[in-house]
Amino acid sequence: VLDDPDLKDIDPTVLKHCHAAAAMCILEAGKHKADVSAISTCLEDCKLDKERIEQFCTEYQVFKPELVTVVSFSIGRSPLHITDVSWRLEYQIKNNQLHKTYQPSYLVTLNVENSGSGSHPDVSFSCTMEQLQDLVGKLKDAAKSLERATQM
Repeated sequence: VLDDPDLKDIDPTVLKHCHAAAAMCILEAGKHKADVSAISTCLEDCKLDKERIEQFCTEYQVFKPELVTVVSFSIGRSPLHITDVSWRLEYQIKNNQLHKTYQPSYLVTLNVENSGSGSHPDVSFSCTMEQLQDLVGKLKDAAKSLERATQM
C-alpha cells in the first residue's frame, strides 16, 4: 500500500492507521457475520460516499464465507467459559538463597472450555492473599453488573 503512486502524498502514519481501521472493520464484520445493510449503515455513519460503500459491500459479499470461516477458527465467537476452579495454599518457608521468607500464596487453577471447540488447557496462576481478594472482589462486581444488566 505504501508503494502505491496514488497514495504517495498521504502521510505514511495516517495511511497505516487507515489500513488498520479498515482491517479491524472487516474482521469485526466477519466475526459478527454482519449483513450488507448493517455494514452500509456503519460506513454511512463514517461519512463514506455511496460509491465506496457499494464497492466495499460488493467485495465483502464475495469474500464473506471465507472471512467468516477464517475468523471463527482463529478468533472465535465466544470467550472461554470457566467450568470449575480449584486452589491450594502454598506456604514458602525459605527461598533459593536459604533465607526465611514465610510467604503464603495461592495456586489457582481455572478449568475452562470454549462452547464452539470443546475443552482447552487449564489456566493456572499463583497469587498472594491480597491479589486473590482483589480478584474475588472484581468477580463479585462483574456478577452484580451482569445481574443489573439482565434486569433492565
